[in-house]
Amino acid sequence: MTSQDQDHSTTVRDVRQLGTFAALGSLGYVFWICGGMEMIERLAYYGVRQVSSLYATDAQSRGGLGLLESDLGIIFFVWAVTQTFVPVFTGGVSDRVGYKETIFASTVFKIAGYLVMAMVPTFWGFLSGAVVLAFGTGIFKPGIQGTIVKSTSRKNSSVAWGVFYQTVNIGGFLGPIIAAQLRQLAWENVFYVCAAIISLNFLLLLTYKEPDKEERLAHRAKIRSGELTEKSLWRESLKELSNPVLLWYIVLFCGFWFMLYILWDVGPLYFRDWVDTSRLVTDVFGPEGTDSKAVIFFFGLNQEGTRMMPEGVVNINAMLIMLTCFLVAGWSARLKAANSMALGTFFASSAMLLFGGFNAAWVIVGGIVIFSLGEMLSSPKSSEYLGNIAPRDKKAMYLGFSQLPIGVGWSLESYIGPTLYGRFSSKEQISREVLAQDYGLGAAEVQAVPIGEAFQKLVAVSGQSAEAMTAQLYAAYNIGAVWYLMGAVGLISGFGLYVYGRWTYRLAG
Repeated sequence: MTSQDQDHSTTVRDVRQLGTFAALGSLGYVFWICGGMEMIERLAYYGVRQVSSLYATDAQSRGGLGLLESDLGIIFFVWAVTQTFVPVFTGGVSDRVGYKETIFASTVFKIAGYLVMAMVPTFWGFLSGAVVLAFGTGIFKPGIQGTIVKSTSRKNSSVAWGVFYQTVNIGGFLGPIIAAQLRQLAWENVFYVCAAIISLNFLLLLTYKEPDKEERLAHRAKIRSGELTEKSLWRESLKELSNPVLLWYIVLFCGFWFMLYILWDVGPLYFRDWVDTSRLVTDVFGPEGTDSKAVIFFFGLNQEGTRMMPEGVVNINAMLIMLTCFLVAGWSARLKAANSMALGTFFASSAMLLFGGFNAAWVIVGGIVIFSLGEMLSSPKSSEYLGNIAPRDKKAMYLGFSQLPIGVGWSLESYIGPTLYGRFSSKEQISREVLAQDYGLGAAEVQAVPIGEAFQKLVAVSGQSAEAMTAQLYAAYNIGAVWYLMGAVGLISGFGLYVYGRWTYRLAG
């Protein structure tokens, strides 16, 4: 065996993990500070991100931007490209400059992004705010994740990443339900409040201490004195990317993220347009719904307590992860990393197929449960896997590479998903088509209907109830096409990850 093969086997081979509670007890305070900062960052981020599609496509008369799904796809594409490819270049910068410094800078950028979104409610304003926010998010992740890797060990990494992912989803759960209530008052409230929330990370930074900082500073001093030479970051990055184990991981996991992100990008639109979420409330609380303020808030209901808001439906995913991820992490610690990722991808793909075939509210909830289990088996394990195979002085660089499959997969989905939804499944676009074909409205009359109000126009012209017209349109059109496509991509990715796992474990001997 060559020295290169030996290095490879020591990083790819799994290490026996501590038990769940022993692993929890071994985590130091720096780990929990990072979890707190990530929770706050995700609370603000998902407060905006999960309602972005609703905001962009809502009628201007209701405070939205009045955009088509194709316009939304452009915004989401630029947002995804910026957010996911920035860490590829800034991960190495975090290793050299310092994690605390880059986390501070990212918080400043993120505050600015939220404020631009609030103050410039146009296509270009929202796009500009998204780019600034995405840049700040991109330089935030390597420093936080690099700290997690350096403050954990191979023996507790599975539970550590699971718990970290769980704290992420505490923020991911709270953000959308806060936004659901704020947007019912005024859309701009969402952006101003999220800017205030992310500023809390300045306080946590006062208690943060970078692991191995002395080692990093000593290394930088040797470079400045000429005792050591340092290769350029782009050469170092290209050298590491030539590792076939890393390269094939990136290729195969692109499909996972392409499939996964549709829940957050298109799910709110689909649940708003086609799913009668009042059934979820009336089946539990009776035909009058609920007047409990706690239930309305924590489950993302409308203020009347009669139906669940679209972001509330999506938020079931974050709630499940928030409550159970450490248990799934403890179980997945018994699985080889690649096998866990493959199994999780199959679960998430099956949920996509379920969404495509049914729009019954409780079936959708069941699909989100399956999807969430798949996500918990795949996503935290991927971060653990990359952290384990990374050389010790390139942890943030490798965790920056983790954004490459997210970048490719999410960037493609962010444009393709909303665009396909607009082509096949958008109630707005289908309503315009039906107004022209079935009710004889001329092109000028249809075009005069403000974007976001075509379905209300169709209901008024047809004389039918909104519920009856929704059922008629759902039966007549191939609404589930976009979900079937994403599910198929996920199945292919899951099979590829399974084969990849068998190959890497043979390499490890």
